[in-house]
Formats: sequence, C-alpha cells, structure tokens
Amino acid sequence: MKPSVPGLILIVIGVLFLMRNLGFDLHLGQLFVTWWPLALIALGVGMLFKGNLPKA
Repeated sequence: MKPSVPGLILIVIGVLFLMRNLGFDLHLGQLFVTWWPLALIALGVGMLFKGNLPKA
C-alpha cells in the first residue's frame, strides 16, 4: 500500500504543533521559511518515480 502524501503532510504539521504545545521551543514560521523548498523537491521526485516503479 502506498501512503497518502497529503495525509503524511497533515501528520507532520500536527506533530509540530503538538510539540510546540508540549513546551518545545519551535519557531514554526522559521521552520517553514527554511524548509519549504524541500517539500517541492520531494513532490517532484515523487512525481518522477511514480510511473517508473515496476509492477509486482
């Protein structure tokens, strides 16, 4: 089974907010500003290899 990308994104966002509510000093805005290009790269790589996987 293939995981749902939007579902994984929501889980990560939820974990970040939960960590912040539990007292971890996270600057979510700064994390987003720094790491948003990584999301684009991961999405592009996923799109490249989506049709190239061998069928089992």
